[in-house]
Amino acid sequence: MADELKTRDQKLAAYAADCISTVKKEDQAEFKSLVRNFPALVMSNGLGQALAFLKAKGKPAHKELYKFVSAWVSAVYGKKGGDLLTLIIENDSLKYRRATQEAMAIAGWLKRFAEAEF
Repeated sequence: MADELKTRDQKLAAYAADCISTVKKEDQAEFKSLVRNFPALVMSNGLGQALAFLKAKGKPAHKELYKFVSAWVSAVYGKKGGDLLTLIIENDSLKYRRATQEAMAIAGWLKRFAEAEF
């Protein structure tokens, strides 16, 4: 199917499946736990603080989740390879809310695939 004909959810699912396939075996349990709790972390602290937490931890699972979420949301804004934390700091509240919605959406798909695969 041509990429332009795929729905947003199909694109999210395909991206999440690709991401999950790259998580190393020794990091899978921690990643699964982390991605399961990430939406609650975002809801209680905000996207910026949740991302800062992932970046500060520095563990492989935290780095992976940050990378996956950052790459997806940055791509939505046409900033492939951009750093999401920098993107949300430099933009207005509307883009921050949209970034939060996208981060929650990709986190949901990552969670589903992690639970299915790990």
